[in-house]
Amino acid sequence: MTTGSILLTDVRPYGDGDPVDILVVDGEITEIGAGLTAPDGVDTVAGGGAIALPGFVDLHTHLREPGREDTETIRTGSAAAALGGYTAVFAMANTNPVADNSTITDNVWRTGRDIGLVDVHPVGAVTVGLEGKQLAEMGMMNAGVAGVRMFSDDGKCVDDPLLMRRALEYAKSLDVLIAQHAEEPRLTVGAIAHEGPNASRLGLTGWPRAAEESIVIRDALLARDAGTRVHICHASTEGTVELLRWARGQGIAISAEVTPHHLLLDDSRLATYDAVNKVNPPLREERDKQALRQALADGVIDCVATDHAPHAAQEKACEFAIARPGMLGLQTALPIIVDTMVNPGLLDWHGVARVMSERPAQIVGLTDQGRPIAVGEPGNLTLIDPDTSWVVEGKELASLSSNTPYEAMTMPATVTTTVLRGVVTARDGEVTR
Repeated sequence: MTTGSILLTDVRPYGDGDPVDILVVDGEITEIGAGLTAPDGVDTVAGGGAIALPGFVDLHTHLREPGREDTETIRTGSAAAALGGYTAVFAMANTNPVADNSTITDNVWRTGRDIGLVDVHPVGAVTVGLEGKQLAEMGMMNAGVAGVRMFSDDGKCVDDPLLMRRALEYAKSLDVLIAQHAEEPRLTVGAIAHEGPNASRLGLTGWPRAAEESIVIRDALLARDAGTRVHICHASTEGTVELLRWARGQGIAISAEVTPHHLLLDDSRLATYDAVNKVNPPLREERDKQALRQALADGVIDCVATDHAPHAAQEKACEFAIARPGMLGLQTALPIIVDTMVNPGLLDWHGVARVMSERPAQIVGLTDQGRPIAVGEPGNLTLIDPDTSWVVEGKELASLSSNTPYEAMTMPATVTTTVLRGVVTARDGEVTR
């Protein structure tokens, strides 16, 4: 594990008060105050009044390696993450071959460590081959060098209730987390867009809210009976918010994430039939979007997760029905949270730290990420200029793919510097390693 030393000058932790300096020595914050001097051999980064937050943690990233290195690699995905202010990401298991054994998860972890731009934590599959028939060897993946702590068949739902119950019981014995892609597949056969007036008008097969909500409530009850916890990936409906609120009220250990695109976009985007807007779960209606924003502000939804999903050009430049679902997200996440949550007054900068750093780290039990900006804590930091803006160009993003729905959109706020354990990994739009 590489550590470094750096002096960050003229920064405002959580956007509060007058600017201060932060000294990180050997990966740990050792001093915070005005007028600090860098020890010999320690570089200085001028913050220029930037807001300092704990480095971001993404529980839901698709890095595509192994198997689809034409769309993304661990290196290019790590670069996108660092440029987006992330210091840790969780790489989903739906690779080719599937990350359902320790050989693959350990290799993903080692590759991420060697690159060193972010901490790459592999997510193990819940079932062998994501086929939903037989539990994967979660114990062996957890015991490997990667220490896998989250398991998901994301992209597919563990729809068999008995298998899901067994997975939750197994996870309890290992003290790991099951993250569910909540989609009852019998309700989404042929579905490609949110079931509503827009889909009907456009002639697109509808995807009902109940497909998500029925699995959310089922898994909440299974987690209750197993005495363990469950995590809901990419919550997308108003009904899911109400079910999460009910489950919390019953004392059920359930957590949930929301994507930036479900906070910003809705199904009116489908009018052009542009497959860049096709995503799973689909973009919903305005009322869902507003309910998700309020739930994130209230803590009913715990955190933001990007569901960063790179795709090759030919997988999007085709008929909407056969296009692959998913969109890029790592470099645009923070600006979208600023636009949808900070500027309307739903979150302050402490709240941004909560939903993008602290809560995701807590959900998966990371002890070295999502920590307060304080002496003695790890030097994982993100510096943000809230007063600048930039225009999204897919071909200029660090990902190998360019499937962003935000092409030519002006984004508020810029990540200026990312620091991982005292090592600058991104600075002024460039990765440094």
